[in-house]
Amino acid sequence: MLEKNEKHGLLFYMKELTLVIVLFVLLLLFYCFAPKFMTIENIKNILVQNAYIIVSSIGMAFVIIGGGIDLSVGYQISLVGVITTISIQWFHLPVWCSVLIGLMIGTLLGAINGFLSVKLQVHPMVITLATMAIYQGISYIITNSNSIYGLPDSFKFIGQGKILGIPVSIIITVIVLIGATFFLSKTYPGRYIYALGGNGEAARLSGVNTSAMRVISFAICGFFVAVASILLVSRSGSMNSSVGAGTEFTCITAAVLGGVSMAGGEGKVWKVCVGAIILGVLSNGMQFVGLGVYPQYVAKGIILMAAISFDTYQKTAKSK
Repeated sequence: MLEKNEKHGLLFYMKELTLVIVLFVLLLLFYCFAPKFMTIENIKNILVQNAYIIVSSIGMAFVIIGGGIDLSVGYQISLVGVITTISIQWFHLPVWCSVLIGLMIGTLLGAINGFLSVKLQVHPMVITLATMAIYQGISYIITNSNSIYGLPDSFKFIGQGKILGIPVSIIITVIVLIGATFFLSKTYPGRYIYALGGNGEAARLSGVNTSAMRVISFAICGFFVAVASILLVSRSGSMNSSVGAGTEFTCITAAVLGGVSMAGGEGKVWKVCVGAIILGVLSNGMQFVGLGVYPQYVAKGIILMAAISFDTYQKTAKSK
């Protein structure tokens, strides 16, 4: 009996660590083709360059775990970035105030998505497809398709600075990871989000305000997307309305690759983080071996298809 339990325990840990094993195999593979790939500096660059992807993917995970999806993430990043930078450049507000405004706007944009989905009783995919176009239009109207330059060093410090030799963007990402993990696993609202995605009707009958939790899950996603936007813009040091476009696809891929079920109700934040890092390693490694951007799109598409297929297989196996 003890031996059987030990086997089950080993299988459980092997399943939990599958993504980590895949990450190490991928690192080793690219190291074989390009030894300079595995330098500490390059690994640090991968983490810094993908900090905004990790943070926005965590936000996306909240929505998908709650049984929804947000296709407007890319242009939420764009609009938040535009509003934050014009607050600094056009209205000459302090950096801290501009960042706070950006975070509030991001949270509001996410909450609008959730509110419309609940009130109109339309699937979040349709709602966020519409708001994606709206946020895109507003972003381009504000900037008139012009770039915003000359951002202060105090703002760029968020994406380019270091504290005790550790990039600030990595520190922020770790804080987001810990905070999101704690919220989902240790608080009642976090558990309600799992319940909402697992079986919304059962959650409602048990007393959970499912409409409020839907809005909250989208608002949390919007907040994290706003953090991601600020990380991205402060690292680049400039802003234009095309920044962030297409990020939603990478976020969905990272979330599903990290084990978040597209049906909702399942997923762990740390696995989403590993999934996002795998995509970052893949992009960086393919560049090292001389492959361009378009093969990376193909690779990410294949990964997303494989992850969704595996998720569907697991669901089918459990139902049987």
